Amino acid sequence: MKLKLFYVFMVLAIASASTMVHAQKANKLTSKEKKAGWVLLFNGKDFSGWRQCNGTAMPKNWTIEDGAMKVFTAEGSKPGNGAGGDILFGNKKFKNFELSIDWNAGKMANSGIFYNVREVPGKPIYYAAPEVQVLDNVDATDNKIDSHLAGSLYDMLPADPATVNPAGQWNTIVIRVENGKVTHTQNGKKVVEYTLWTSEWDNLVQNSKFKSFPGFTEGISKEGFIGLQDHGWPVSFRNIKIREL
Repeated sequence: MKLKLFYVFMVLAIASASTMVHAQKANKLTSKEKKAGWVLLFNGKDFSGWRQCNGTAMPKNWTIEDGAMKVFTAEGSKPGNGAGGDILFGNKKFKNFELSIDWNAGKMANSGIFYNVREVPGKPIYYAAPEVQVLDNVDATDNKIDSHLAGSLYDMLPADPATVNPAGQWNTIVIRVENGKVTHTQNGKKVVEYTLWTSEWDNLVQNSKFKSFPGFTEGISKEGFIGLQDHGWPVSFRNIKIREL
């Protein structure tokens, strides 16, 4: 009995320590990550470096909550209707990189993560940039198409829904882009793989809603900003970090 109690105590102690370590790492880089070239795009305290897409300031429907940046339904808007609150990290454009982001979607929530963003005056963030879907796969209204589920290359390639934690829980997506070769890794499992600026990519575009978007038919940019979408639903983001390859 004493031995069993000892094992129970050890398991609880390890679990507690693991939780504490994870909590301490929010919006922080380890010495190993720093040596590997990772940098934070969000400090957990304010919106330094971030601004509205095609704007200069942060939209009012973004806030900092519990060490995460959170978009919420703008005043006077209905859930599901964005209020021009798409944002991007405007300090630098990236070309070859590995981007890691934790996201937490509220019930029915819908959002997106964008890379190689090219700002086009008067156009939304998705006009000329690939989107990695953020979604409550269970209750969101946009869950009827496989390539619209979380982690997917939106409206082009589906991700495995078994890799997604439910609404209210954190997920980690890692987007790696190197010389046009792109992978999405969701909660530790590679779920999507494709290559930009190839016949494969052209076919994906032609079989998607973006086939008539000049931003896509003209060609996705070779480099661009990292962006996050305001789709009118509450979604939180933290541990936003990137390393150039």
